Amino acid sequence: MGRWDRAELEGAFEDYQRRAAEAGRTGDWGPWADQFTEDATYVEHLYGTFHGREEIARWITGCMAEYPGNHMPEFPIGWYVIDEDRGWVVCQVLNRMEDPGDGSVHEATNLTVLHYAGDGRWSYEEDVYNPAHFVTMIGEWEAARSAASGGEPAPD
Repeated sequence: MGRWDRAELEGAFEDYQRRAAEAGRTGDWGPWADQFTEDATYVEHLYGTFHGREEIARWITGCMAEYPGNHMPEFPIGWYVIDEDRGWVVCQVLNRMEDPGDGSVHEATNLTVLHYAGDGRWSYEEDVYNPAHFVTMIGEWEAARSAASGGEPAPD
């Protein structure tokens, strides 16, 4: 039996999703970063490893304020599993771009591993994905944006 029951893990993961949705909507990633412990570790396979809540906050705020992150407002979960014994959540995140103007959906996935630390906080996150899939998806999204705007480059 784990340190936390399934209901607490489910609730923390629901809050994780709610914070991501709100950050994507508003561009304010502070409350999303606040859900990590002060000494949390975040492993991001393209950008590196971040140590501590403040470093995580600086990275995610900057990353999502720049292109193409500033056009990626949604992060729905495709599926997830909860390991109650370890206090881990493993999920598929759909990193979804904004509508390019034609109603099409453009997204790329990553697998995320979260380690729960109690009290609604996470001590570890690791995102695993193939950056080439993101490059392809963004190229297709840019082509759809261009076509939807009549061939004019869309503003960033």
